[in-house]
Amino acid sequence: MIQVLEAVLTKNALLTAFAVVGLTMLVSYWVSAKLTRGRLHGSAIAILIGLLMAALAGGKQGVAEIPMLSGMGLMGGAMLRDLAIVATAFGVRMEEFTKSGVIGVVSLFTGLLVSFLVGGVVAFAFGYRDAVSITTIGAGAATYIVGPVTGGALGASSEIIALSVAAGLVKAIVVMIATPFVAKPIGLNSPRAAMIFGGLMGTNSGVMAGLAATDPKLVPYGAMTATFYTGLGCLLGPSVLFFFVRAILSFV
Repeated sequence: MIQVLEAVLTKNALLTAFAVVGLTMLVSYWVSAKLTRGRLHGSAIAILIGLLMAALAGGKQGVAEIPMLSGMGLMGGAMLRDLAIVATAFGVRMEEFTKSGVIGVVSLFTGLLVSFLVGGVVAFAFGYRDAVSITTIGAGAATYIVGPVTGGALGASSEIIALSVAAGLVKAIVVMIATPFVAKPIGLNSPRAAMIFGGLMGTNSGVMAGLAATDPKLVPYGAMTATFYTGLGCLLGPSVLFFFVRAILSFV
């Protein structure tokens, strides 16, 4: 019976991958709701589980090296990842974004550049000296989506891409936990403020979870600019920011 089940799961590897990810998300959101009362978003818990599974599986492709989970290699590949990013970006209405005014646009670029700079400096401090690695880790500090997209476009190693995901995940968790505590002091109590906050922080899951714990009515506004942040990062990471880092390193 077990052998028959294993053969079916292996033959339908992509469907198996979707089922495993769906089950992981179900467990993650249950843990988020019951054990953290929503303070730690389900997506962050799911990513932690995924990283743990990859570490336990070992190898160069993680769980995708297990025959019945080989579909993870396709499901987690660049094609479906980029499709998800584009689909998310298409859900945002530009006219709604412009309601935040010039300050919303400024916060978007400021948040992205500051996060990238911090990530790049940390990468340099830990001994990375090539533009591809520094750019990928810096992009990961922006969000855990921008990091892999940038690393994939630049040809970064899987280890560097994993570091970029970890950097973005840490940022997301910090934003999730800290937002309810800092909301009142920084005046995070209106849609316009939520848009600016989303532009500065950028991490979609972190912003949404933090705003949900603060005031659920603010979530769509913060998510809107956070989505633009992700798209902007994916656009600038492998291009302008990479050339900037390479130019800086030529003088070092």
